[in-house]
Amino acid sequence: MKALLSTLALGGLLLGAAAHAQAPLTVPKPVTAALEQVKPADIKAHIAYLADDRLQGRKAGTPGYQMAVDYVTQQLKSMGVQPAGEGGTYIQKVRLRRAFLQPGATFEARDAQGAALPLTAGQDYVVYPSPELPATSIKNAPLAFAGFGISAPELGYDDYASLDVKGKVVMIVRGAPRTFVSTVASASQDLAVLLKTAVSHGAVGLLVASTHATPPASIKAGTYSVLGANGKVAASRTFAPGSQQQFYGAVNAVALQRFLQTAALDTTQVFAAIKSGKPASAVLKTNLTASAKSTYQDIESYNVVGKFPGSDAKLKSEYVVHSAHLDHLGITAPVKGDSINNGAHDNASGVSCVLEIAKVYSKLKEKPKRSMLFVFMTGEELGLLGSTAFAANPTVPKASIVADINMDMPTIIAPLLSVVALGAPHSTLIEPVKKACAYMGIDLENDPEPEQNRFIRSDQYSFVTAGIPALHIKYGNKTADGRNNLSEEVQKWRAVTYHKPQDDINGRFDFDAGRKYVQLCFLIGYQVAQDPTRPTWNKGDFFGVRYGKR
Repeated sequence: MKALLSTLALGGLLLGAAAHAQAPLTVPKPVTAALEQVKPADIKAHIAYLADDRLQGRKAGTPGYQMAVDYVTQQLKSMGVQPAGEGGTYIQKVRLRRAFLQPGATFEARDAQGAALPLTAGQDYVVYPSPELPATSIKNAPLAFAGFGISAPELGYDDYASLDVKGKVVMIVRGAPRTFVSTVASASQDLAVLLKTAVSHGAVGLLVASTHATPPASIKAGTYSVLGANGKVAASRTFAPGSQQQFYGAVNAVALQRFLQTAALDTTQVFAAIKSGKPASAVLKTNLTASAKSTYQDIESYNVVGKFPGSDAKLKSEYVVHSAHLDHLGITAPVKGDSINNGAHDNASGVSCVLEIAKVYSKLKEKPKRSMLFVFMTGEELGLLGSTAFAANPTVPKASIVADINMDMPTIIAPLLSVVALGAPHSTLIEPVKKACAYMGIDLENDPEPEQNRFIRSDQYSFVTAGIPALHIKYGNKTADGRNNLSEEVQKWRAVTYHKPQDDINGRFDFDAGRKYVQLCFLIGYQVAQDPTRPTWNKGDFFGVRYGKR
């Protein structure tokens, strides 16, 4: 374990030092000429259309989202990008299910003496609807505490190692041991994985406990899942596909403490143990009884997919993906008198960048050796649903996809002087990143905000869990004034803009930074497309070991 973690940590620490130590990148003159034609005004024009009020916030499955699909499709056609969706079209249908909890759901907890523990619905706990089973119930199911809910024997850590949860509800808290490096810690908190792990050990349900006294998040708006062609749930963060899971819920810190106390467990000691890497799992002296009924609204939405075939007789059967999510939040409660979440930065900017990368390729008489795939995905804001659907069942053979370069809210609010390549240190993708950064005169840095778990919060992670090396280029910390505090500026900007109606075209933008971002990401993908050797996971890498053989 120590060898693996040390390798991952060292790879991250050496990013900055090694960024300019590579053999210089040579870019053919036709490619240089095409790159010089990237215009800040064109990036702005795409964003302005996609973030217009007429699109009503581009929520998946709405007429506004369809306007975005139509716009992107037309742009691809105008560039000569070939359709690469289903049935000779530019689209891939994604079936989404919105599940609602019907009135009358019950939840009751009793201690070993049969006494009911005082819990208030909406304040101390929330019961979630099942996206597949219209009626669910558990009766006197024992409750077991499984720490972080992580089973990672390859890292020497397993919350289930000495815990029998068959027929029980498993309670976990979100987090990871401090010995885990940031990207592995982030991946270990993926709810879909945590749920699958619990069910695979025989649990009938999962209870996610907060470490805060605030009420669990409301589910009045419903929960979302992806349906497969058979009408069954194919991907969800509240239900394990293929199971008969009967319960999913959330509790606050007050309920968590009460449950632990039934087994005489001290909350402070338990948290100290699991944070240090020592599982503190135990069967609690608490039984749960719960029931729920669910109703559904099934929605059709779409990914948009286009391609440029490669020029090499053999390598053109392989694909390099440039991706971005096309959806946003739609219309919500007003903030400062505005209720339309235009999503200019999140993620009209990323979509604009992928379109401009496609335009660069359209100007190249000789295309790269591998084929280029441009994928615009739905349902990212609902839980990476569109990318999950695409990565599981892509419109080209899955084994032919060699890499994904994802663009999600590049945050072009200041000059682009440095970047973070989320995910790249786990594979040989770090090499083209270093060369492109050196060519562009852009510094390559470590993630300034590892606690944000950004590596698993964007669509590249769906490709990673499908075994495909992937990365996501984000802003770094370098600033023109030498203060190198861009992360602080972004945090201030995000507090008043991110996921709010204020994220519109009239906000803070640096469109020249967008131009450099397009050029940088193009050069990364172009190198991958030209290299006869496809990207590989680093030897012994956590993600390569866990997902790379799929």
